[in-house]
Amino acid sequence: MKIATRQLAQHLKKGLSPLYAVHGAETLLALEAGDAIRAAARKDGCTEREVFTAEPGADWAKLGASAANLSLFASKKLLEIRIPTGKPGAEGGKALEALCASLPQDTVVLVMLPELEWQGLKTAWFAALEGAGTVVEAKAVSREELPQWLADRLAAQKQHANVETLEWMSDRVEGNLLAAKQEVEKLALLLPEGEISLASIREAVTDVSRFERDALLDAIHDADPGRIARAVDSLEAEGEPLPLLLWALTEELRLMIQLTAGERPRRFLDPDRLQRVQRTARKHDAASFDRQLLRAHRIDRMIKGVETGDAWEEILEMSLALAGRPALRPAA
Repeated sequence: MKIATRQLAQHLKKGLSPLYAVHGAETLLALEAGDAIRAAARKDGCTEREVFTAEPGADWAKLGASAANLSLFASKKLLEIRIPTGKPGAEGGKALEALCASLPQDTVVLVMLPELEWQGLKTAWFAALEGAGTVVEAKAVSREELPQWLADRLAAQKQHANVETLEWMSDRVEGNLLAAKQEVEKLALLLPEGEISLASIREAVTDVSRFERDALLDAIHDADPGRIARAVDSLEAEGEPLPLLLWALTEELRLMIQLTAGERPRRFLDPDRLQRVQRTARKHDAASFDRQLLRAHRIDRMIKGVETGDAWEEILEMSLALAGRPALRPAA
């Protein structure tokens, strides 16, 4: 069974599964999901908690022993398995499959995983986890979902805001969900229950927006010039290494060129991302691609000090051009 983190609270009200596996891109939501499962297990009588961490060289035989051993002082227990790398290895995979095939009685198993690549999602041990219990995916909150996410968090502390206010907040916390959570909690301390106005929230909310390179690429494929500009400004303010950022943009440009030519991508792309890149690529022709390759070359020379110019301004213009938006000035 698969559920998203937003469905977990309702799921837990109906009773506990014998096993949970939590994974996903959004660390905050994964941590909160783990906390919710632990709390539900305690409420259900799991007064003992045993933790097995799959570090390099871990003795997986101990996992079987832990599962089979029930404390004399507790009727139920929580067995937590942490796999920080998301790769248990051959021995660990077999141990997980064996555990799922014969889950211990009076025990709730919680498996904590990081974000898994597509190969990990197709392994036999992950299929065993899914078949034996409930898989909870902590998906990243997109910009479109962020206002509703903020509204839900505000509602939990008996506050609410209109669409304009939620959009304003979203622009300032996008890309940093932990900071978004902290800002919402701060509003509970600074403002009374009920509706919070944009004027009052402007004074309370800090601009904690933190864009990674992937967030800039998302803004490019959404053809959103405002988000592109904010992303570039944020990356510059945080000291993002220009060579890495140029590499990311150039790789995306080459990917669009490959797709336009009908070539198979050199790296795996999930269907949604593939569709987004193809949609952006259709905005360009061969001449357009050549202009952006030339721009990338010029930016590289600026970074190396061989050519004069503002590399960050050129990065912004290249990002806007890739999105199909008019650049501030054409590439030379």
